[in-house]
Amino acid sequence: MSSYERKTTCAYCGVGCGIKAVVSHTDIPSRNEDSTPSFQITVSGDEDHPANYGRLCGKGSALAETAIPEGRLLQPRVNGQVTDWNTAIGTVVERFKAIKDEHGPEAIAFYLSGQLLTEDYYVANKLMKGFIGSSNVDTNSRLCMSSAVSAHKRAFGEDVVPGCYDDLEQADLLILTGSNTAWCHPVLFQRIRAAKASRPELKIVVIDPRRTATCDIADLHLALAPGTDSFLFNGLLSYLHTQGKINQDFLSATEGFDAALASARQSAPDIRQTALACDVDEQLVKQFFDWFADTDKTVTAFSQGINQSSRGSDKGNSIINCHLATGRIGKPGATPFSLTGQPNAMGGREVGGLANQLAAHMDFTPEDIDRVSRFWATDTLATAPGLKAVDLFRAVREKKIKAIWIMATNPVVSLPDANQIKAALSDCDFVVVSDCIAETDTTAFADVLLPSEGWSEKDGTVTNSERRISRQRRLVDSIGKAKPDWWIITQVARGLGFGDAFDYGSARDIFVEHARLSGFENNVQHHRRAFDISLYDALSESEYDDLAPFQWPAPRNNAVNKPETTSDRLFGDQFFYTTSGKAQFVPVLSEGPHNSLNSEYPLALNTGRIRDQWHTMTRTSLARRLNEHKPEPFVEIHPDDAVKYGLEPGSLATVTSAFGSMIARVEVTDTTRQGSLFVPMHWTEQMSSAGRVGALVNPVVDPVSGQPESKFTPARIQPYRATWHGFVLSHKPLTFPGVEYVVKVPGTAFFRYELAGASPIAEWNTVTKRWLEPAATTDTHWLDFEDTQAHRYRAAVVTSEGLQCCVFLSAKIDLPERSWLAGLFTKETLSDEDRRSILAGRPPSGTQTAGRTICSCFGVGENTLKDTIREKGLSSVEQIGDCLKAGTNCGSCVPELRTILNNVSKTG
Repeated sequence: MSSYERKTTCAYCGVGCGIKAVVSHTDIPSRNEDSTPSFQITVSGDEDHPANYGRLCGKGSALAETAIPEGRLLQPRVNGQVTDWNTAIGTVVERFKAIKDEHGPEAIAFYLSGQLLTEDYYVANKLMKGFIGSSNVDTNSRLCMSSAVSAHKRAFGEDVVPGCYDDLEQADLLILTGSNTAWCHPVLFQRIRAAKASRPELKIVVIDPRRTATCDIADLHLALAPGTDSFLFNGLLSYLHTQGKINQDFLSATEGFDAALASARQSAPDIRQTALACDVDEQLVKQFFDWFADTDKTVTAFSQGINQSSRGSDKGNSIINCHLATGRIGKPGATPFSLTGQPNAMGGREVGGLANQLAAHMDFTPEDIDRVSRFWATDTLATAPGLKAVDLFRAVREKKIKAIWIMATNPVVSLPDANQIKAALSDCDFVVVSDCIAETDTTAFADVLLPSEGWSEKDGTVTNSERRISRQRRLVDSIGKAKPDWWIITQVARGLGFGDAFDYGSARDIFVEHARLSGFENNVQHHRRAFDISLYDALSESEYDDLAPFQWPAPRNNAVNKPETTSDRLFGDQFFYTTSGKAQFVPVLSEGPHNSLNSEYPLALNTGRIRDQWHTMTRTSLARRLNEHKPEPFVEIHPDDAVKYGLEPGSLATVTSAFGSMIARVEVTDTTRQGSLFVPMHWTEQMSSAGRVGALVNPVVDPVSGQPESKFTPARIQPYRATWHGFVLSHKPLTFPGVEYVVKVPGTAFFRYELAGASPIAEWNTVTKRWLEPAATTDTHWLDFEDTQAHRYRAAVVTSEGLQCCVFLSAKIDLPERSWLAGLFTKETLSDEDRRSILAGRPPSGTQTAGRTICSCFGVGENTLKDTIREKGLSSVEQIGDCLKAGTNCGSCVPELRTILNNVSKTG
């Protein structure tokens, strides 16, 4: 046994946490599709990485559990048949050539992902815009960050996040708006929580229609009406002016203040009108305005609740306007701060991954087109912006785009009006999908499937929310025939005849070209761009391998030529990257969501993330413990609305919009505003028969950014009239044809399936045996019990190797808890008491059940927490951590621990 340690970067959110990975292996660090990996990876936080200083969240801590062969795409496939790389690449090249020759370059499109590394992104953008000659290359970052990009460019002249993470800790007032930081950026939340603990005078304001886990540390929560954020910040700008809090000295570095103020006053002239527009208590609005007016060191961190709107760009600018008006930018503890969603959304923006950009933060101006054409030595560079994501897939549906290459993303789940995406891809002439996972909702439509590397195999760079570039390093050899995305793109480019421009032998070759382009003709004021990493444009392979995290800008013409002399913050010198060199106020005329509620669709549907899952679960679901906290699609609804629509806690409901419908488990909670629904974005058809919320989301987009309005879709809700409910636990994966509600929950030793149906089952025994047939063997012993009066049925398949599967069915939702059954699957043989307990539908006498998992890091359940709190008289989250470890690793569960503690204290 030997081992080695490598530093790398997390593959999830935009925090960009550094990771120390220890790889232990018996011979060489290799694996293939026919064998179990001969290595083990353990991960921990990198104490030296300035993004996280050793902290990791639950998802990051479980990354090593996802570096497994299970579910991986191992070999290229053409029309569903396994083939070799030459054949697969040749097929792509042949079809692309034919389509381009017949229909022109605009008939081909790429759809990229913030999961790609910068080097992958760079060559994809270069191939499409520079040599195929089309700008129809967009990215799923359009769905999360493009409104922030637009706001930055309008205000600053360039897509620049001015601040750094240290500002979150140095602020005296921290505003978190449209950001459930506790669940979506957990490590930043830990840093903020620690700052609050060390400096209780730090004031924290959370602005969100929902009372989320982030409110656990808030001094003030403004539960504003959905979509009214710009009313609030326009009202703030009006108030700042009325109170004489405008920084007149800083205004000399800006333009357009009077027009922005006039627009603000038109929609939110005073506190009263602001409170009415936002449906927030007037005194709370005044308190927030006073805190902002009186606190120089203010950070406003915003994320998807701002961006994912039909007015997301304006919302971002309404925030930036307030910071410009008070001069709170470019200073320690004072900045507007866009929190990036994906690990490399910013890296994708740097290389021009959005359809309306060129590379290196350049645009489609004649000067930039000429500059990039000369640098890439091409005369076929696209000269105008292409189609943004929603319009791009609409063009696929309309047959204007004949071929699309989708890389490292799952648009059949994540895009709005997702059923139309399915229709578009099913009818598209030629679909190529590069992915590391074999079966996704999107790979099902691929004519050509190309196996790409996953985390632990990929090698390149990513850029986090604070402009920090870090290495994501290769830890082990690729599984099966998987290849780096940049290599796959390069092979296609060579096949298309562009070999000279794509003569890359490694990720380093691409990175240094990217760095050279960032500094190319970027040395004079008129052409000055903030994005400049030319200091690193001549790295050797070893220097690239050893590259330490750094922030841009890092220009080669730096006075001392060392990265430590670059600034953590931008705009402290009051120079901006606009034509005039001045920051621009943007007039914002506040408007609500595009689609209004009505009698048919009276509820506002909001979507978002949950704590332990990432995007469409293709990776996080492989880490079985991450599936235990929230195992099913759910819909949060206010108690008054639950009564109004006849919904019981734990029941099933059908949620419907004008675009689609889904079935979800009901969670009744006063943390959601009356008149609103919240549904997570993660479930797919691979994991749930009817749980894709993307099918409901309206395809309305921001007119500037093209970002969809994922936070507000008019919807309705009604009970799902199930005639039966059930669940199955099985060692082997199973299918349930004809069952309307099926949710697959991969567990540690089994697969769990939650089931329900509207159609009655006439013969429980017959149907159940058909379901469980794959688990049967020659020595199967079938146990079953039916209570015809109560309409309950229980059964189990037992072999010489122990419990293989069990099923519990009932006409009601009064099914037994699942957690006690988990232990039975690890036993080699079942005792008579175990068998009786299955048939009785309850655990053996004296067995303690853990209950729903609250702490994923240590597998601590709700029942265990409640029992321990009562038995030991615990009175603090810290005491819970001492007894059970819960909350002591990533800290993401601390808000829930506090809620459980308070509830137990009240009820005894």
